[in-house]
Amino acid sequence: MEERLLGGTGLRVSSLGLGTLTWSRDTDEHEAAELLRDFVDAGGTLVDTAAHYADGDAEQLVGSLLGTVVAREDVVLCTKAGVRRTERGGVVDASRGALLDGLDASLARLGTDHVDLWLVQAPDPRTPMVETVGALEQALASGRARYVGLSNHPGWQTARAATLLGPGRLAAVEVEYSLLERGIEREVVPAAIDLGLGVLAWSPLGRGVLTGKYRHALPADSRAASSHLAGFVEPYLGRTALPVVEALVTAAEGLGCSALEVALAWVLGRPQVASAVVGARTALQLRAALGTAVELPAEIVRALDEVSSPAAGYPERR
Repeated sequence: MEERLLGGTGLRVSSLGLGTLTWSRDTDEHEAAELLRDFVDAGGTLVDTAAHYADGDAEQLVGSLLGTVVAREDVVLCTKAGVRRTERGGVVDASRGALLDGLDASLARLGTDHVDLWLVQAPDPRTPMVETVGALEQALASGRARYVGLSNHPGWQTARAATLLGPGRLAAVEVEYSLLERGIEREVVPAAIDLGLGVLAWSPLGRGVLTGKYRHALPADSRAASSHLAGFVEPYLGRTALPVVEALVTAAEGLGCSALEVALAWVLGRPQVASAVVGARTALQLRAALGTAVELPAEIVRALDEVSSPAAGYPERR
């Protein structure tokens, strides 16, 4: 698997990242072990998780596999903080205390003394950015995080955080990016290019829709059929997504590969993208992504750009 530098840093990450959103919920410990083993065997390094995934159980499962299934030094471990669990559900809290307490809890669950990349998961309108950045500075100074970044923040907040933290200190921004979600191209991508940040693209397969599996029916084992994930997929099951999916399938047929491979190749060819994080629930799904080695001809890229652009009728969500 290709290795890429994360923006202007010296941190190298695999072009595909392994997402763990479903771990300890839809993906049990046996399947997770197989996923992680296959991923590392294929040259993958970036493992992406978060403190609130499965209320911390996803991190716990990742930690249980480090040192047993794969060596800790063989992975680039990324986790996120800033969403804490309450009786009313998840609450965004990017205050210094919440972030640093969250980092310590994450390290305990992961069974490590540091993470390679630590991200603030969501914007917190109630906490001044200078306080959030202070927590990032403390994590770096203590060595508990080797690199820091933001997740799901707009371009102006990304630029503000980078300015407060200082040149070269903010490493990455993780955002949803796919043929069905291109809103980040307005502000986030230009900011990342100007500031030298690496872009980590989550859900590069349009929450699974760009695999083409939802074209004719709702598979019983799909996320859209899952009671707690149906709302995650539903926004991309409407009529506006259909032309994009059909164009993707047509391109794949012409190239003799899968729609999944074309969708990933498109994302990995975008400016500043260091890694596309795939959230495979099963080893079979992951193997389909690991086999990706497609180079898209320029005319196909142009056609996909055109059909998926907001001007073609697909609304920007960011």
